[in-house]
Amino acid sequence: MPPATVHIVIPCYQESGRIGPFLTELCAVTHELGGVSIQVVEDGSDAEEAARMRDIIIPLCNQNEHLLPPMFLPQNLGKGGAVYAGWDQAPLVDWLAFVDADGSCSATEVANLIRRVRLQPVPLTAVFASRWDQTSSKVQRQWKRRLMGRIFGTLVATLLRIPIHDSQCGLKFLPRSAYQRIAPTLRIHGFAFDVELLAALHDSGCEFEEASIAWHETPGGHVHLIRDSFRMARDVLAIRRHRAKR
Repeated sequence: MPPATVHIVIPCYQESGRIGPFLTELCAVTHELGGVSIQVVEDGSDAEEAARMRDIIIPLCNQNEHLLPPMFLPQNLGKGGAVYAGWDQAPLVDWLAFVDADGSCSATEVANLIRRVRLQPVPLTAVFASRWDQTSSKVQRQWKRRLMGRIFGTLVATLLRIPIHDSQCGLKFLPRSAYQRIAPTLRIHGFAFDVELLAALHDSGCEFEEASIAWHETPGGHVHLIRDSFRMARDVLAIRRHRAKR
């Protein structure tokens, strides 16, 4: 049997300063694996940023046939909106995935999870990469990101009653069939889209598992402790209300 096919979306907003080395390495390791396609989705950055992204990505597309032409969204939808735009236009594959553009989760870790999902029996289980062991030397994060991770994990576990340690890690794999079932119910495109995605999978009967990975934070992120903590709580409460209505 040929290996299960995987389509990886890389959502980007103002990421031209960080994506180049990671995308180059990801193309190399996925070429060796075979059966993988990659697409960068540029989430409504300005014209200058879009031009910089083209200059980085198009030469790599010419060198790697499994790197699809980038998708440029006309306006900023949020990370979740960019991911879903890429998944909705994906080629016919067994697995849909996304990975953050900054390289904090290395191309090697992406390859490791591809191998992991390809070993799964039917029915398939979604796989969420996890930094849950934050004391591990494999997980290098700023203190404020560690704190936000703990706050968010507590909110999800308490308010949504879903047993997960790290819902926000920027590497996830879903069976395509599972995504197609839940896509019409997904409303949140911003910071907490991962949580709504998790809740929808859970409620649809799709199992999920966490896979511990190495994480080396890359400078240049845009986390604001107070503002984003408030947004976390607001979005989790909205997800809770939507679940109750369903």
